[in-house]
Order: sequence, then C-alpha cells, then structure tokens
Amino acid sequence: MSSKQHGDKRYHSIFNKARWILFAGLAAIIGLYPVLYFVVPGKFKLLNGKSAALLASIAWNTAFYTHIVLGGLALLIGWSQFHRQLRQQHTGLHRTIGKTYVLAALLSSLAGIYLGFYAMGGPIAAVGFICLGLVWFTTTFTAWLYIRRGLTDQHEKMMIYSYAACFGAVTLRLWLPVLTMLYHDFMKAYVCVAWLSWVPNIMVAYFMVQQKAVRNRSTTV
Repeated sequence: MSSKQHGDKRYHSIFNKARWILFAGLAAIIGLYPVLYFVVPGKFKLLNGKSAALLASIAWNTAFYTHIVLGGLALLIGWSQFHRQLRQQHTGLHRTIGKTYVLAALLSSLAGIYLGFYAMGGPIAAVGFICLGLVWFTTTFTAWLYIRRGLTDQHEKMMIYSYAACFGAVTLRLWLPVLTMLYHDFMKAYVCVAWLSWVPNIMVAYFMVQQKAVRNRSTTV
C-alpha cells in the first residue's frame, strides 16, 4: 500500500468515526431532551402554546408524554442498531434493543399521529406531523413483519426508513432556530419544519437503501 493510499484510508477512518460520534451524540442529546419536561417547573417549551383546556385533557397528556418519552427512548437507542460491529458481535443485545425500539416507536408514532391533530400552525403543519407519524409507524411495523419472516435484508431497509423518520426529532430542532431567524416568525418556521424535519430524512434514507442494494449486488457478482 502506497503512502497516499494509507493516508486516504486513515482519513476515511477518522471521517467515519467523527460521523458516528456526531450521529450518536445528536441522538443521545435529543433522546434525553424529554427529561426537561419533568424537571423544569411550569410550562416548558411547546406546552406554552397550548390552551388550558388541552393541557387539562387526560387523553392529550397521555399521548404527549407517551410520544416524548418513548420517542426519546427510540431515538436514544435506535442509532446503535446500524453499528455493524455491535450487530455481529452482540447478537442478543442487538435483538433486545431492536424489540425495545420497535415497541417504543410504534407507541410513540401512534401518539404522535393523535397529537398532530392539535399541532400549532394550522392544517398544513398538522398534516405534516400526521404524515410523519404514519410513515414512522408503517415503516417500523413493516420492518417488524419482515424480521418475523426471516427477511433480513428487507427488514434492514425498512429500519433505515424508520429511524430516518425517528431522527426527525433531531432535524426539527436543527432547522427550527434557523428558519425562525430567516422568517423572523416562529409560526411560519414551525409550519415549514413540520415537513422539512422529516421529508429530507426519508430522501437520504432512500439514497442509503439504494447504495446498500448496489453494494449487495457487487458482492454477489
């Protein structure tokens, strides 16, 4: 191996490690974010924009805390399922985390669909968040059905889409302050982020799935 090839390989390794640290770090930070709703006194963040009647609703509160707690858990643990070394060397742990993720994601997405009907920003924002919940639920449930049938490749593809939807919790919080500064209007930014937080994620997931298919074909040739 030439010195240039060695240097390129080392650079590629450093880049991959930095990418994983950023990916896992963002997932962990936002995954733990719901804890603030339990430790900060008074109305916190999005609760400030809700009416007293809605905040008094048992159904809405159940859905809200189910969504943020289990969604945070899914985000916090889901990234590890894409770590090849963990999957190969710790199969039992991989399965346990996978089962936990699927249960958390299914319940959180259902709660998110319900909450979408009460989203700020009117019908455009509501439809955006409802669609996100539907995509998250459908891809997760389909991934579960695939693994139950032993269809590993299809399961992995659907899990990529599922976590892309889940990662919308991260991209929402990255986009929202940027859009708020651009529009100088939180509500306009919120309407945009109802779609921008997850649609590009699904597009990236599609690209990853296609790249995975190309790699699989090249190894079988």
